[in-house]
Formats: sequence, structure tokens, C-alpha cells
Amino acid sequence: MIIAAISDLDVLGNDISEFFKLLKKMKEPDLLIFAGDMYEWANPKQYKKIQKAIKWKCPVVAVFGNREFPEDEKEIMKSAKKIKFLKDESITLKIKGKTVGIVGSRGVLDSPSFWQKMNINGIEEFYQEELETITRLLTELKTDIKILVTHYAPTYRTLTGEPMFIYSGLGTKRLEKVMKDTKVTLAIHGHAHYGRDFAVVGNIPVYNVCLCNNGKITIIDTDKL
Repeated sequence: MIIAAISDLDVLGNDISEFFKLLKKMKEPDLLIFAGDMYEWANPKQYKKIQKAIKWKCPVVAVFGNREFPEDEKEIMKSAKKIKFLKDESITLKIKGKTVGIVGSRGVLDSPSFWQKMNINGIEEFYQEELETITRLLTELKTDIKILVTHYAPTYRTLTGEPMFIYSGLGTKRLEKVMKDTKVTLAIHGHAHYGRDFAVVGNIPVYNVCLCNNGKITIIDTDKL
């Protein structure tokens, strides 16, 4: 199975034509994944343009990032109905004769941002609940291939290149054990603009698919894992 994945188009500003050019150069994958921050601040209408640019028939699955504000989620989902957005939920697909289970979430931060601490009551408890929800969803999946998609990094191992003192604000170490315990096949995330594009947790490949990280759409061949 060929997976194409990308995130963090926010680095392009309001002109995401570079992303559209990358799409045109590609062969159709079996699955397309967006790992959040697919536009710059307060521009949810970009998703309508993104959906229009996708000419393929393959499933398209996405999670929200920190740029996609919660108050914009309904508008985004309404304008891009062909994209399946996962908000702390799972989906099972049948691709090339195999069942493919995907758990999708914004993810977990070990240290909430300053803004979050000042503006969201109980944010530490919220992220603990997110961790428990992701764990439950992964445990419940009984599929041939199990994929975790988050915006925030599910490990610190893909954060090399970022300042170490902000690792806890870019993701979590706590999902490493969860991924191993629930036998995740692979994990995909964004958010870490200056991190590594790939790392391994146990025997689980983890892909940081930020556009600014590698300048392209990440291609994953699950038959070669």
C-alpha cells in the first residue's frame, strides 16, 4: 500500500500553489493523509481549494492541527466533505485486500503552551484524557495495518533539530509506550518544522511529514516496512 502524507502548509502563507504543483507531479496513492496545519491563520476556506485540487479517488484522511481552530472545524468539514476528518476517533478502510485502521487526533503535549495554560482551564487534564482516548482507540483496532495520525509528535525522536527546551511543547514521550503496547504499524505527525523526517520507536516507523521539513509529500510503502 502506498501512503502519501503531508502537513504544515501554513509555512506557505496564503498561497499554497506549491502544494498543488506537488500533487500534480504525483501518481495516485492508495491513501492520502493530512496531518494538520493545512493553512495559515484563520483561513479555513483553503480546505475547499485543497479538496478541489485532489483529482484522485483514493481515501483522504485528515486530523486538525493548531492552526485549524476548534471553532472553524464545522466549517472545514462542511466545505470539504470528501475528506474524512478524525477527531479522537478511528476509521477502518479496506485497501488492496487488507484492513487499514487509522486513529486520528490533534495529539498530546507534555507541556501545554503558555497561551493554552492562560486560556484553557484544565488543559493538563485534557491532554491526559487525550492520551487515554488514543490508547483506547488503538487497543480497540483489530486490523491488518494500524496507523496513528496526530498533529503533535507522538515521540521526541523526530524532534532532533528543534531546541530541546521546547520538545515538550511539540509533542509527547508518553505515546511511545502506547504505540509499542498496541502494536502500531506506523505513525504520522506534523508540527515539528525543524525536526527529523523519520525515526523509529521500538520497531515502529514514525514519519514527520511537515512540508518545510523535506520540501515534498512524504511517500510510504507499507510493503517495505
